Parts: sequence; structure tokens; C-alpha cells
Amino acid sequence: MKFLNLLFLVLFSSTTLIGQTIHHNLSMPAPETHYFHVETVLTNFKEKEVVMVMPVWSPGSYLVREYPKNVNIVHAKDEYGKALKVTKVRKNQWKIEKGKAKKVTVNYEVYAFELTVRTSFLDQTHRFLNGVNVFMYPEGHKQRGGKLSITPHSSFSTISAPLETEKDGFVNDSKTTTFLFKDFDELADTPIEIGNQTEFTFDASGVKHTVAMYGVANYDIEKLKVDMAKIVDAATEVYGQNPNKDYLFIIHNVVDGGGGLEHMNSTTLSVNRWTYDEANYNRFLSLVAHEYKHVWLVKRLRPSVLVDYDYNRENFTDLLWVMEGFTSYYDKLLLRRAGFYSEEEYVRAFQGVVNWVEGSAGNKVQPVSHSSYDAWIKAYMPNENSGNTTISYYSKGGIIAAVFDAMIIKKSNGKLSLDDFMRKLYSEFYEKKNIGITEASFKKTLSAFVDEDLDVFFDRYINGTEEIPYEKYFTPIGVNLVKTEHSKLNIGLNVSDKNGRLIVNSVLSGSPAEKAGLSPNDEIIAFNGFRVNADSYKKLVNGAEEGEEFNLIISRDEQLGVINVKADSTDSVSFMFSASDHKLAKFWLRGK
Repeated sequence: MKFLNLLFLVLFSSTTLIGQTIHHNLSMPAPETHYFHVETVLTNFKEKEVVMVMPVWSPGSYLVREYPKNVNIVHAKDEYGKALKVTKVRKNQWKIEKGKAKKVTVNYEVYAFELTVRTSFLDQTHRFLNGVNVFMYPEGHKQRGGKLSITPHSSFSTISAPLETEKDGFVNDSKTTTFLFKDFDELADTPIEIGNQTEFTFDASGVKHTVAMYGVANYDIEKLKVDMAKIVDAATEVYGQNPNKDYLFIIHNVVDGGGGLEHMNSTTLSVNRWTYDEANYNRFLSLVAHEYKHVWLVKRLRPSVLVDYDYNRENFTDLLWVMEGFTSYYDKLLLRRAGFYSEEEYVRAFQGVVNWVEGSAGNKVQPVSHSSYDAWIKAYMPNENSGNTTISYYSKGGIIAAVFDAMIIKKSNGKLSLDDFMRKLYSEFYEKKNIGITEASFKKTLSAFVDEDLDVFFDRYINGTEEIPYEKYFTPIGVNLVKTEHSKLNIGLNVSDKNGRLIVNSVLSGSPAEKAGLSPNDEIIAFNGFRVNADSYKKLVNGAEEGEEFNLIISRDEQLGVINVKADSTDSVSFMFSASDHKLAKFWLRGK
């Protein structure tokens, strides 16, 4: 009897859950207003009160962007059309008093006029949205799937979306397409392009890839099909398998493009429309490689705190130097493997990253693990002092990945590389358990993999700011290194011409300019009695000698002042890498 009662409860519970449905309807009747119209229909929810939640940030883009700021007043009604009371209870939450209503229809508008890879945009030319900043979910039901029906404006003919289309995906008329999502995480992770974009497809690593191109640009479709497929194949080879059945690239070709945002089975790239010429093409392919590498690292293998997103607040992690840094290492390595970089070009690119990091004042102040943890408040909110106090977890993390790669190659005598370690992490922490990684589990796994205690390495170079002993790790694999210490004259000012005015952008910490009292936003009017602009200032500074004193007339808050600056030299280092014919060096250059 107890078994029958239990079976009844399970069946009843399952029936109740199945009866609960979520259906979002999206329309854009007047693109010139930049408003999306959202209607969310909730059916058979038992709670007397339902709280609708909109995320405040986008996974993969670590800044609270306060997406609810674009939402107009939220309305709700029951199945009879009777208005239900809606109260805003938090900045991103609306409580609906539904009582016994079996069906609740929620309506609101979202203003969309910011065209970046992480935001949403609508005008007469096209419509782009990220699900995370347009749709809401009922609190406590984030794991529930549902349907999304999209009715484009009559001037838009194509919907590019990485969601499964409902079998009978057209409702009411042929212009409305219905998609399915398995839970809110999938819907939030969905970029959608609606307009008259150009679409083309290519197959690579057993996966169909669709490319949706918005904007006039100098691309060659047939060339992109071949070259993007090479990138996909090289990325897939690292892990030995590709977890997707289909993949979507949305590419915005615009004037001020720059950047990308990864999703589980798609990505959005924003590039300058003329980026496909010979001078800039590899930079575009590097962006493709970076975002595609995230298929495995970030979207599946994640920091443990990001396995289950909390959309209401920051989700801090100290592992972005792995997530983004290792991906940055691979975005150039994949181009090398795919044949877009020669050995010399690849080494030169790596050398450039090392010299930039080691020449950055912030590298001596901020550990790369702190850079990761502070991404929410520092990396995404830079100011005029950021160069003195922060380091990029992309660049510094990429260097650390290269060091670990060299370490593994040396330890295994060329039998293993960082690829093998990444496959192990992916298998252990995603495929088998999906628990994500912590710095402790990452360090423990890597220590076992290389059979070496890495506590000192982490203390000094990841949680500390000591200079990495590059020679120790690269010379044994046949990568030669020359370190040069030198000094150069440095006043410590970064200036630019703004509407004919020479403005101080930043002041280097500890520099003669800082000691003299110059500050960001000061306007330099005259240099040693001569009026200056950006060009003449540069010539005067370059011609100075150590110990020479400069007399500057500045304007600060529209008040004139005189500041004397004494030229001084600062010590710096530079590194030059070159690969020998050693078999391990060749192995590192291929990276396999």
C-alpha cells in the first residue's frame, strides 16, 4: 500500500510539473521606437504569488549591467483578462499576486538601443537580442523549459537563433516562429539576430555551422567557409570531440566593432567591417578561435561558482586567468596549427604579449588571481589609474598557460602537452561530474599531472607578483631567450589631443610627472615657453636629456598653473624569444 501511495504521489507530482508551462512571445511592431514587446504566459503555476526575475549581468561578461533599467512598467492579467496586482520588490524582481488564477499573462517592453555583443538592439535595419537581458523567469522555476515565439517586423525576413525549432513551429501566421528552450539558462544564453542578414553554412568536425552576417563588409564567403572550418577543426582536436550538433556565428560588421561573447552553441562577434583584408584578417580569425575555444572552456568546464549562475548578483571567481587566459593562449596557437602563422610569426606574437605584461606597471601590483576576482569592479570599470594598478587576466593568464605547456612538454619529453591536461580537466570536472573547478582542484590536478609541487609557483606568480623565470621553463625545451635590462627617459605622461587641447590621460605611478604634481585631465598649454600640441610635445620630450627640467604651463579646472618636471630614466626589461631546431621546441610550436 505504501508503495502504491508513493507511486501515486510521484505520478501526481510529475503531472503537475508537466502541466506548468512558460511561453514567451516576442514582437517588434515599431522598430523605430527601439522597443521589444514581451508577453510571457504562465499556465498552471500553483503559487498564489509569482515573482518574475530579470538577470542583472551576462555570463561571460563580468559586470553588473542592470538590465532591468531598460524595462518599462510590468502588467499582468489572469485568464479572464482581469488585471493582477504587480509590485516591484527588488531592482530586478516583480511580484504578481495571482491568487487562484490558472493562467497569468505578463506584458512589458524592453528598450534596446545598445549594439554590443552582450546587449540588445532594435532599429529599422535589424534586431539583435541576448535572452539574458530581454526575458524573465518565475523565481524558483529557473530549471523549467518552455517556448519562445518570435514575430518579426514585416520588414525582417530572417531569424538566426541557436535554438531548436518546434516541430510545428509556425503559429497564427507564417511570420511567427516558435522555438524550444530546456531551461532559463539556455534561453538566457541565446543570442538572436532578426533582419535581412546574409547566412551561409559550412561543416567542420562533424558539426553544421551557420554564419549570420549583418552589415556591409569586405568578406569573402567561400574563403571564410574554408578558414573558419580550419579553426573549428584545430579547436576540436584539442579535446578530441565536439559536443555540439549545430553551431551559430552571429557576426556584426560595423564601424567600431571589437570583441566577442561566447555561448553554449553559438557566439556573437563584433568586428570592423573592413577587417577581412590581408592586414587584419588573422586578427579576425584569432577572435573566431578565441570564442570557439570557449565551447569547452567556460561554457562547459567552468569555475565551480559558475556551474549554477546566480543572475541577481556578482558571481566572483579567481579563475578567469584560466578561463580567459588559457583561451587567449590557444587563440594564437590554433592559428599556428591551422597554418595561418609561421613559426617566426607565432614566436613574435608570444614575445609581444610577454613584453607588454612585463612592461606594465600594474603587473607588479596586482596578482593575476586578484585580477580575475576583481573583474566585476576593475577590469570592466577602468579609470585613469588602472594602468598603474591592474593587469589583464587575458594576457598574464595566456603567459602562464604557455609556461605550463612548456613544463608539461619537458616533463614528458614531448609525449604530452597542455592539450592532454585540458582533456583531463574537461573529462574529470565536466563530463564525469560537472562540478566545475576551484583554484585548489586545478592546482592539485596539475601538480599530479606534472608530478611536481606547485605551491611555490602559485604563491609567487599567480597569487603573487614576482617576475616569472622564463629561462627556467623555456630554455630546456629549446626555446632560446635573451633578457635585456635597459633604462630610458620617461616623464610618465600619457597624453592625447582632444579637440585641439593637449590633455593628460594618465600619469605613471612613481614617475617624474607624478612627483611634480601633474594629474589626469590637466591640459598642457605650453612646454618651456612654447605652445604645444600632441606632435610638438612628443618631439620636445624625445629630444630631452636626463636631468633636464621642463617648465609646463597647465590648466586645471580652468585655472592656470606652472609645474616644473625633471626628466629622469626608468629601468625596464625586454625579452626576445627564438626557437631552435630542438625537437621539443618544434613540438611546442606545433603545440600538439
